[in-house]
Amino acid sequence: MTEFLINRLGHQGDGIADGPLFAPLTLPGETVTGSIEGTQLRDIRVVTPSENRVKPPCRHFKSCGGCGLQHASDAFVADWKVDVVRHALAAQGIVTEFKPIETSPPMSRRRAVISARRTKKGAMAGFHQRASDVIVEIPDCQVMHPDLMPALDVAKELAMIGASRKGELSVTATLSAEGLDIAVTGGKPLDGSFQMQLGQEAQRLGLARLAWDDEIIATLYQPWQKFGAAKVVPPSGAFLQATEHGEAALLNAVQEIVGDAPKLVDLFAGCGTFSLPLAARAEVHAVEGLKSMMKALDQGWRQSHGLKRVTTETRDLFRNPIIASDLRYDAAVIDPPRAGAEAQTIELAQSKVPTIAFVSCNPVTFARDASTLIRGDYQLEWVQVVDQFRWSCHIEVVGKFVRT
Repeated sequence: MTEFLINRLGHQGDGIADGPLFAPLTLPGETVTGSIEGTQLRDIRVVTPSENRVKPPCRHFKSCGGCGLQHASDAFVADWKVDVVRHALAAQGIVTEFKPIETSPPMSRRRAVISARRTKKGAMAGFHQRASDVIVEIPDCQVMHPDLMPALDVAKELAMIGASRKGELSVTATLSAEGLDIAVTGGKPLDGSFQMQLGQEAQRLGLARLAWDDEIIATLYQPWQKFGAAKVVPPSGAFLQATEHGEAALLNAVQEIVGDAPKLVDLFAGCGTFSLPLAARAEVHAVEGLKSMMKALDQGWRQSHGLKRVTTETRDLFRNPIIASDLRYDAAVIDPPRAGAEAQTIELAQSKVPTIAFVSCNPVTFARDASTLIRGDYQLEWVQVVDQFRWSCHIEVVGKFVRT
């Protein structure tokens, strides 16, 4: 059988041999055998393992598609993630200082999207097998927080009453201070009797909140999250940083960047992950495209004590960015989704904002937007890589930009 040398890892965590041929669960420097199927290697056998190969800490690793890098040492993964950001910046001609990577511990994920479906004998819930719609049960998951693990049984119970035999539920489970916050899509349509049944089920399962296809079924306890001194009840299924450690690492970097700036703007503010902690020392104007998020942030601020003034604005920053002349702030925080913030970054580059804290979950769009800011006479002083999606290919980064 033909042997192949794995040269590097791709952005999705697969090993890449000449061709290119993609080989899942392999590492650079390894010699492997396998059969070619399109651009993929199948039936892979490792002939010469890498010195960075380790025994996966989770017994579900080979079958579950939730993690892609448990076969690699922690040091290798950390270096690889930093290099992904470094190479993305280098492709734009950018070189800068890198702070040491921050990596969240195992079993710290406080939010997960669980797949569930009915079976002949009941129901099953877990994550999908790699490149498959087959659900793998994960009773010993090494990623999810122990207090989030009961969501697997919750997903099974909801599948038994709310999934069709051929359909699949998508169950977003979030760990809140008052218990599990559950949002379900893909299930049976709501009617009066089914809604009543779901309400009874939420009470029986002891859920803080249950939503079905964006409709709140029951709120038994307010599923609040703490952002600094404020308690916020996010909209059901709303974005939340994956781990408390990751959120703290991102916030620490942002706080270091903005320093004592007295007046801030927070673009793509969400429910206040950065706005509310920063309001301990500065006035903040928070901007976000979803009205429900802005309402949650505003209520959290109004019910807190000791914070400076926080104002909110619902605005689509992709189609209607804040123009440069209106960006009259001492510092800006921007945390766009994976697509980046091309239109808003162009305006920031033309503004007079002295300092920008740029948070991103996509090194490629971060590098693109960094290049725009640099052409507008900003300097990228340093970046902080944060790995809160442990053993996955996802990467968070914060960059400090200062107007020159």
